[in-house]
Amino acid sequence: MEVRRHDIVIVGGGGAGLRAAIAAGEQFPDLSIGVVSKLYPMRSHTVAAEGGAAGVIKPNDSIEQHISDVISGSDWLADQDVVEIFVNQAPRELVQLEHWGCPWSRMPDGSVAVRPFGGMKTERTWYAADKTGFHMLHTLFQTAMKYGNVVRYDENFAVQLLVHEGRCQGVAALDFRTGEVFPVVAPAVILCTGGGGRIFAFTTNAVAKTGDGMALAYRAGVPLKDMEFVQFHPTGLPDTGILITEAARGEGGILVNKDGYRYLQDYDLGKPVDVNDPEHPRKSTMELGPRDRLSQAFVKEQAKGGTIQGKFGDYVHLDLRHLGAKRIHERLPFIVELCHEYVGLDPVRDLIPVRPVVHYMMGGVHTDLDGATPLPGLYAAGECACASLNGANRLGSNSLTELLVFGARAARAAVEFGRQNSALATEALAAQAADQQRQIQERFSRRGSEPIARLRQELNEAMEVGAAIERDGEGLQQACNKVAELKARLQDLRLTDHSTTFNTELPAALELENMIDVAECVVQSALARTESRGAHQRRDFPKRDDQQFLKHSLAYRTDAEPRIEYCDVTITKWPPKERHYG
Repeated sequence: MEVRRHDIVIVGGGGAGLRAAIAAGEQFPDLSIGVVSKLYPMRSHTVAAEGGAAGVIKPNDSIEQHISDVISGSDWLADQDVVEIFVNQAPRELVQLEHWGCPWSRMPDGSVAVRPFGGMKTERTWYAADKTGFHMLHTLFQTAMKYGNVVRYDENFAVQLLVHEGRCQGVAALDFRTGEVFPVVAPAVILCTGGGGRIFAFTTNAVAKTGDGMALAYRAGVPLKDMEFVQFHPTGLPDTGILITEAARGEGGILVNKDGYRYLQDYDLGKPVDVNDPEHPRKSTMELGPRDRLSQAFVKEQAKGGTIQGKFGDYVHLDLRHLGAKRIHERLPFIVELCHEYVGLDPVRDLIPVRPVVHYMMGGVHTDLDGATPLPGLYAAGECACASLNGANRLGSNSLTELLVFGARAARAAVEFGRQNSALATEALAAQAADQQRQIQERFSRRGSEPIARLRQELNEAMEVGAAIERDGEGLQQACNKVAELKARLQDLRLTDHSTTFNTELPAALELENMIDVAECVVQSALARTESRGAHQRRDFPKRDDQQFLKHSLAYRTDAEPRIEYCDVTITKWPPKERHYG
């Protein structure tokens, strides 16, 4: 078995992974950097991000204000030292992206354009029309290609972390082209595999977002932190879940119920301003409240009978018509395209049907502010990680900047760790990879009775019902029971394709395992948190409880259900208080 050796291995080729590769390649040109990705990098989900990336740049903004917005938006569950680092480093990362060629939209005077985003008290979201992630990922990919010391393993699935004597020293990767598992070893590994929104049926997430990095770390003994906090974006298309970006509301779009009434004014999100006022698109409006509050308002409006019943569930309308054709086509061209292709309407003259949809996981692999996990040699960055920046609710446009800031920080910390711990137990690591190959061959050559699609559908349904925008103990317990049942039924999985070359069933089965592990952490962490905070709303415990739950949850893997422990939130100079957006 051939062993591929590098000085650092990055798992995941999206925004965080590429930023990490660039940081390592740029600062340490003598290093060998391996990037293992189950996708070709330009197919990573970062490419689908539409709205923008947050960073203080305008004179009417300040570092202190951005920090305050993030902490308040997190419902005081963000670690404040992490927030301070992020906000201070964000502008530099966005300017660096500009220097690498990212085509940020501009004002008439040539300065970078910014737009308002939910939960932000002023305009600080940089954007490239409404294809920001597309342009950012192109820029990062093209920049990474400059470095000859970056070796890519595209279409290779990381199936196990290789751990020897208490230190992570690489990954075992499944090559889709051959069906063979091989070791990619290094003194440090960075997980940059994205979130796991596909555990839900109705999500903006790409089909590849199955929680792979979270599950790898979890099985290696690393806790998953704050997994109960799953963000619902308030505006997805009802049938597909395709995102209608928050930028549409940042430009002045409004949400109306079945009667054409701006119902958000009834839910502590402020009073409406005149949409015909020419200054309106530059003002913060109630449509730009934080995502958790807007999604919860939808549920309340639904209970009042104010939503519209459709084939794919209830929805409301997003109205952009007052913005005019020129502004819509200049600022939101991708929204025009999506509406035309997937709903058959024109937002210049038609209302857009929308409903809340699973969008982002605030929780993930437990890390410190440099991306280091409790397992020496293992780091994580991006959505798969939880450095505790987002707390109980992420503010829109922070995530694209987050993958830049923490992708770079994790790379620098991982390289330094690797320089001090360069010895590798190559033979022992190769033996682990060989054992993983045997396990995969043995398990997936069995002819069981459970099809992948059926188990995945049942998982999706259980999560949609039990871990929805509003939850309660009974529903969460039922979801826990169902996930445990599905975990047991995995042992009787049926695969009909036993070929070795580009076998698509095998990675689908591996992804299903990962999804079930992640889902188990979500529902068990949610069941244990008997309060309401941010995106986690308990009907049976409707109040926030700072005395008992101003803490991060930590889900540890056991032979049975996860063990849930807690650690303190870091408070520097912003003490907890009630959130108000009216």
